[in-house]
Amino acid sequence: MIPLLLQVAITLLVVLLMMWGLARLLRRPFGIRGNAALAVLGTQQVGRGAAVAVVRVADRALVIGITDAQVSLLGEYDSETFLTEPEEEHIPVDLDGDELPGRHPAATGGRLHGSLLSPRTWTSAVDFLRERTARPERTARR
Repeated sequence: MIPLLLQVAITLLVVLLMMWGLARLLRRPFGIRGNAALAVLGTQQVGRGAAVAVVRVADRALVIGITDAQVSLLGEYDSETFLTEPEEEHIPVDLDGDELPGRHPAATGGRLHGSLLSPRTWTSAVDFLRERTARPERTARR
């Protein structure tokens, strides 16, 4: 009995290891290896079937336009232009005051205020739908 259980456990372990290895292999795209010389720095959709992308090739940044029909080179820049981090905006914080920066003084509510979990959100959504679906009162006929 024990040799049979041991054999089943070892077989199960081998099958699980094979599944894990296959999953790791399939996570990577076939034929594409990580290459530091080529990277997409960013994309922006500008229309239904059009986008603009910035692609880093070696030390150059190419701005390309992408549509359903073609890919066009829009410009070529030094890659340093697109790799610099934007400066963080400094928001002054008054630690002595009660108000938080960027928060309206009339805003009330707890941690869930404005989220889908807030009962107030659902109440306002139902009120809005009631207003939209309410039938107008009929005017008296003469």
